[in-house]
Amino acid sequence: MTEEVDVVVVGLGPGGEFAAGTLAEAGLNVVGVEAELIGGECPYWGCIPSKMMIRAGNVLAEAGRVSELAGEVKAVPDWSRVAERVRREATGGWDDRAAADRLAAKGVRPVRGKGRLAGPGRVTVGDRTFRAGRGVVLATGTGPRIPPVPGLAETPYWTNRDAIAAEEIPASMLVLGGGAIGVELAQVFARFGCAVTVLEGGDRLLAREEPEAGELAARALRADGVSVRTGARAAQIDHDGTTFEVLLEGGLEPLRAERLLVATGRRADLAALGVGTLGLDPAAPAVRTDGQMRAGERLWAVGDITGHGAFTHVSMYQARIAVLDILGRPGPDADYRALPRVTFTDPEIGAVGLTERQARDQGMRVRTGLVLIASSARGLVHGPGNDGFIRLVEDADRGVLVGATSAGPAGGEVLYGLNIAVHTETPTDRLKHMIYTYPTFHRAVEAALDDLH
Repeated sequence: MTEEVDVVVVGLGPGGEFAAGTLAEAGLNVVGVEAELIGGECPYWGCIPSKMMIRAGNVLAEAGRVSELAGEVKAVPDWSRVAERVRREATGGWDDRAAADRLAAKGVRPVRGKGRLAGPGRVTVGDRTFRAGRGVVLATGTGPRIPPVPGLAETPYWTNRDAIAAEEIPASMLVLGGGAIGVELAQVFARFGCAVTVLEGGDRLLAREEPEAGELAARALRADGVSVRTGARAAQIDHDGTTFEVLLEGGLEPLRAERLLVATGRRADLAALGVGTLGLDPAAPAVRTDGQMRAGERLWAVGDITGHGAFTHVSMYQARIAVLDILGRPGPDADYRALPRVTFTDPEIGAVGLTERQARDQGMRVRTGLVLIASSARGLVHGPGNDGFIRLVEDADRGVLVGATSAGPAGGEVLYGLNIAVHTETPTDRLKHMIYTYPTFHRAVEAALDDLH
């Protein structure tokens, strides 16, 4: 039998949950399909629990700085308290009943299982078929990208989910990948006594950001005792029942550790969604959408699978656009010029818009400005832990910022003003004549503007 509904939302992560709930509250008959936990990666294995872990590690680091500023204190790491807080406050023991009840209260009918497209407006879940009169919203997110390293698939490696759910800190850990997930978790585990080595195949960490961001992340990790090895590619991985052994390309001495965390990116599985039934490429890395998040006939897509970054804030942003379009009230098209992102290491590394290289690759005549946080008055006041910088990228012909990096204590919060500047294309001459609060970290933006050249 085929059930007639208005909208089917496949995937109930942050964007899918928002879309389903908002459409149901607008009076539509909405089915929400979820194969795992309602709420998605963010509240159970991503944003929220990882930031709780990072917060705990930062407190330990701050305790270690007391002797330079205020006296003496002894901090004894206890991972069990972190694990308990993650289990109790962030994930509810990885139980989504509260989220399911919240959706049901808005009028959404949750359906458990894997949703698959079966033509325009049609979704199958097991032996059930739903025909959506208004359409289908795809919001299935991404999963870990596991590299095809010989031997890896036969080992009990960790992904971010295993690291987040860890009840104990391993004695040692190898991390494959020097992106945001890899460096964040590497720092946390190191601060709780784990001997961590990060292996990055490229020439620097955080390869998608400015070179200075990768250099800062490497310094921060090394200060916490992490071994950082760039240009290191795994050739073979084995596990003898207790220990991982990683052979590197080039015949270097093998590395051994109790745990192996694979943090080499994320990928969408479009073939499993049946996108080919709507004429889309099942082998594509992402679902292409227009400005209103339309991906095909009676089909919208939001979140990670659109290829604009695995960020909760992007998913929510896109979901709002799709919802208005479905309701017949379309607003402005999606605009990714000022897409913000933060790597929550200590120090935080926030960025928005284009890097210098990306801007030059687009043919812009570029000016840049760079100021170290330590050289500012607030950096002096802050003392230990004040490493960081403000880096600006200007389209010199238009006189507007097209990108910026805010790295340092509270770097993600300082990013807000730069985000506005890039989004609104505020002239840099106007930004130079603002009043910047003294002494704050964001005052370094004024100095970086003066450094544009």
